[in-house]
Amino acid sequence: MATLAGVATPSEGFPPVVGPDARVLILGSLPGDRSIAEQQYYAHPQNAFWPIMRELFGIHGNYQDRLQQLVDKRIALWDALQSSVRPGSLDTSIRLDSARVNDFEALFVAHNEIELIAFNGKKAEQLFRKFVGPQLPDRSFRMVGLPSTSPAYAAMPFSGKLSRWRQAIGSAADQSVLRREP
Repeated sequence: MATLAGVATPSEGFPPVVGPDARVLILGSLPGDRSIAEQQYYAHPQNAFWPIMRELFGIHGNYQDRLQQLVDKRIALWDALQSSVRPGSLDTSIRLDSARVNDFEALFVAHNEIELIAFNGKKAEQLFRKFVGPQLPDRSFRMVGLPSTSPAYAAMPFSGKLSRWRQAIGSAADQSVLRREP
């Protein structure tokens, strides 16, 4: 977050990473400072997101390769917020009075095969349910809250996070949600 003449300017999020046949949407809150600086989702080296994706789906390589591998697995990435004033990177510092929500109506119209929304952390789920839930299109989604992959969430070790993510996202793959029909 920057300041201009003492006025805090909002942190800006990224466009969605989504393929034409996405089935799962992994939803964060708002990119942290490191991610914004590098223009990459989950760029902090201690964030467990990419290691979890590697364990679950074998996703590896440079950033663009990893994004393409997610798309190939029918997984989309986005954040609940398009922008918000947030001093630092902690979700607890997000100022709700400045929050602008992403356009989920357009996303769900354009990508109507999305059937599972997996929240990366409690704040992502809270923001989505507060700001987006009441305006959701008339269709149902499975929604699952997952432990945050952020290094700020140290209450759960990597093995615990991986286990919970495997249960939710891995089970979606096992149920053919992520598999392409021949």
